[in-house]
Amino acid sequence: MQPVLESTIYKLIRMTTILELITGFIYTVGILTIAAFLYENLRSLVGIIKSLLEPYFQPQLPKTLVEKYGKWAVITGATDGIGKEYARELARQGLNLVLVSRTKEKLIAVTNEIESQYKIKTKWIVADFVKGREVYEHIEKELAGIEVGILVANGNQQSGFLFVPLKNFEEVSEDLLWNLMTVNIGSVLMLTRKLLPRMKAARRGAIVNIGSSSELTPLPYLTAYGASKAFMTYFTRALEREVAPHNLDVQLVLPGFVVTKMNAYSERVMEGGWIFPNAHSYSRSAVFTLGKTSETNGFWVHSVQYFFMKLAPIRIRMVFAHLLSSRLRFDGLEQKARKEKLVT
Repeated sequence: MQPVLESTIYKLIRMTTILELITGFIYTVGILTIAAFLYENLRSLVGIIKSLLEPYFQPQLPKTLVEKYGKWAVITGATDGIGKEYARELARQGLNLVLVSRTKEKLIAVTNEIESQYKIKTKWIVADFVKGREVYEHIEKELAGIEVGILVANGNQQSGFLFVPLKNFEEVSEDLLWNLMTVNIGSVLMLTRKLLPRMKAARRGAIVNIGSSSELTPLPYLTAYGASKAFMTYFTRALEREVAPHNLDVQLVLPGFVVTKMNAYSERVMEGGWIFPNAHSYSRSAVFTLGKTSETNGFWVHSVQYFFMKLAPIRIRMVFAHLLSSRLRFDGLEQKARKEKLVT
């Protein structure tokens, strides 16, 4: 009996040891996962707090955007929505502006509006990114002699893509697909390529890429648009690491729903409210983060939404995104039907 008892005890000890190893492994993976998640989601907040406290300990650091980056900012898609309000907020902080958009009349109107409010210099450039490479040569010539300190690449408003209603992929015209790629991807690459060497030579500057929280999950009925925003995320993050040794900042801005013309297909979004900020409130909040963090949702509500969305596995996010897109598509179709009924 003694050998049998010893064998049983040995097996129990071995099983206990194995269970302890498995439990320890699970705890370790869990702790590392939580730590990685918190780091990824709280580093922006920590960066902002750090930047707010630094002047008290290092008073020699630049205190304004002009001191940090220079006197001129270029904003694309500057005649509507987030682009326009970014321009207004940068002007309020003393930066001279180069406004880029495709409609001359709107550019003149926005330029006059901002100049009447703030004592800054302005310049506008008519550029339709859909036309391709010739546009960038024109922009480069127009920027000759201007030391650009900040580039805000806001392709959304330049594109003029209003998803009314959201569509199945095969229903989207080929022209629209080409234009979307040219604007949402091509404009970011080409403008960065034109201005980056100048910023490196000056050893200061900031590139702000306006992406979207839609990069977090594939979006049915907005398949190409959502994919273009995933490109923006990867490109911006890679560039940020690449140019950091040259004293340049690259910031990725990931807004949620904002009350702009681009979201006109949804009456619920356009009603606004604390969940759906207007472009002015959003842009003022987002510009506040410039120079403080390399990645931001730009608005506190959007940051909370983004935080909880990232808790779910991507397959769960896709289910939620499909339900949301389907609802927005239904709202858009319903809105379109009402408008057509009024016309007839």
